[in-house]
Amino acid sequence: MSAEIRFEYLSDGLGELVLSQPARRNALNAKMWADIPKVLEKALSNTDLKVLIVRGDGDHFASGADISEFETLYATADTSAEISGRIAAGMDALAEFPLPTIAMVRGACVGGGCGLAMCCDIRMADTTSKFAITPAKLGLVYPFGDVQRLIEIVGLPNAKDILFSARLLKSDEAQSMGLVNRLHSAEDLQARVIEYAISIARLSSQSAKITKQFFAAYQSGQRGDTDATETAFLSGFVSDDFKEGYSAFLGKRKPNF
Repeated sequence: MSAEIRFEYLSDGLGELVLSQPARRNALNAKMWADIPKVLEKALSNTDLKVLIVRGDGDHFASGADISEFETLYATADTSAEISGRIAAGMDALAEFPLPTIAMVRGACVGGGCGLAMCCDIRMADTTSKFAITPAKLGLVYPFGDVQRLIEIVGLPNAKDILFSARLLKSDEAQSMGLVNRLHSAEDLQARVIEYAISIARLSSQSAKITKQFFAAYQSGQRGDTDATETAFLSGFVSDDFKEGYSAFLGKRKPNF
């Protein structure tokens, strides 16, 4: 795996997936897309991890695809299909990561970078952040799976606006559309992200994992309970986390999950 994308464990159950090509505003090259699933697998091997923060190295989240590779990657229909599949695999690996994920967004969050941010459960940004999804500027089409994620996050009218216009959204407009969950000053963003992530990590990781499975089931079209979701729900009552949470509640203390 290259140094351009890496996992770093911090402390208190927190880890980071870092996009690191700062000289190119963390533009995502083919090797980085290929490494995302591998780095996420490495992250999951850390049994202390409870929340994953995704960020760019330096002043930007990610400016999109690395255009220096376009002539090679999109030279033929076969090479285009190959890189498109690699990008989709990277997106899906992050979207399907079983633990809560938070995108910490500064500066440019464009194209594939915006797509990665949308694969996270929560997006926290600062006032320097700018968002755009620009296939229309290149004569391309946004993949259906990514269109679906965009609609689920901002709604159909806003998704049409974003994709048809390919325009750049400033942080406040992105927040008003729902693309950003929480907006902070540039000085406060990192501290607020860490604070929020720790607040999640101190709660039941089992509860978070199963709840995330329920979100995924809903997004895939499930409506109403199934045997699988009912079993998952009932498993909570016999879990160690419930025993600890219940004991802590009765003892008027904070649980130690």
